[in-house]
Amino acid sequence: MTGTDRAPGCIFCQAADEDEAHASQAALVVHRADTAFVILNLYPYNNGHLMVVPRRHIASLAEARPDEVTALMALTRLAEMALTEAYQPNGLNVGMNLGKAAGAGVADHLHIHLVPRWNGDTNFMTVVGDVRVLPEALGQTVERLRPIFAHLAAAGV
Repeated sequence: MTGTDRAPGCIFCQAADEDEAHASQAALVVHRADTAFVILNLYPYNNGHLMVVPRRHIASLAEARPDEVTALMALTRLAEMALTEAYQPNGLNVGMNLGKAAGAGVADHLHIHLVPRWNGDTNFMTVVGDVRVLPEALGQTVERLRPIFAHLAAAGV
């Protein structure tokens, strides 16, 4: 990734940048590959809420090169396997919001959400209190997931 591929204020570009200036965003990265990476959502809907992100600053799948699309799908698959091993969810929501009108919080940098789901995991707190209840801190999630991603990637799955 070159400097011209990055957007200065983009949280995903900052997370992809491994320098000290962006250590807080990089601390949420659980796995890195050549053209994409996996990062925790800072405002998760459930424990283990991950995002798969291309390193290059692009807003849509239409802008992605074939190698980037391949990397995004490979990392999404790896993330599914890691989340299943770490959390044993009953299911996963996997998806993208392309554009502000579709609900994208960061509309100018493509990302794929993976949200572990359990039977009966919905509660009223998000709707009524505009808060989320998570029993696991983000630091614990990073500690839980990094070794699983490293093991799976080393095993070539």
